[in-house]
Amino acid sequence: MPAKGATTSRIEAPAPEPRTVPAPAGVRLAGVTHAYPRRDGTVTALAGMSLTVAERETVAVVGPSGCGKSTLLELVCGLQRPQAGTVEAAPAVYMPQRDLLLPWSCALDNAALPLLVAGEPRRRARERARPLFAQLGLGGFETAMPHELSGGMRQRVAFLRTLLSGRPVLALDEPFASLDALTRGQAQAWLAGALLREPRTVVLVTHDVEEAVLLGDRVIAMSERPGRAVAEVPVPVPRPRRRTDPAVVERREDVLRALGAAP
Repeated sequence: MPAKGATTSRIEAPAPEPRTVPAPAGVRLAGVTHAYPRRDGTVTALAGMSLTVAERETVAVVGPSGCGKSTLLELVCGLQRPQAGTVEAAPAVYMPQRDLLLPWSCALDNAALPLLVAGEPRRRARERARPLFAQLGLGGFETAMPHELSGGMRQRVAFLRTLLSGRPVLALDEPFASLDALTRGQAQAWLAGALLREPRTVVLVTHDVEEAVLLGDRVIAMSERPGRAVAEVPVPVPRPRRRTDPAVVERREDVLRALGAAP
């Protein structure tokens, strides 16, 4: 207790430093803000973004163009550090929109690339990658060159490469955006099946609300830039899901309403 006549002052704790730290499993963002410099000032991509993804959960993130969805994935993967807030994530691998297959390597070597980069002998890396080709409907195409594969097949090879990185968290950035409607539907189906066989923690960014509902355990709706989470829509619909299932249609409408896009 202070002596009579003495004054007291409150000592304010310093604000926590922005940081990216490993998490035992899953992903957690708390109060994350991130901006980019421009000649005429700065553009704030995310402001007060918070998100939690449990181990082996698939969370789909939807929102308008430019709301910071790709920035979110880069922060999860440690490609950038938040300027404010905290990012906690288990080791993550980033799968961009384009497949980025090496044109001079066959499909098998493209899929095994993370193992080869890690120093694994080519023969063993191929042995580890080969059984996954049949699981994803690529059996018989192991020696095909990228230009000999359809767009959907190329995306499957890219996804195999992502799986073989061994990272527990997959950050998928519009992985099917370049595919036609029929191929896109097929790709969504094999991704859902692959995640049942090879469970991972997944953060999926997409502009396609239906895709988000078909693949996600939860859907997070983001605001216009600067992006932040404005709504969460659980999707307690058994898998495999059909786009015509009334429960899927209902959740799709819920997300659209959250985005302000429903008629």
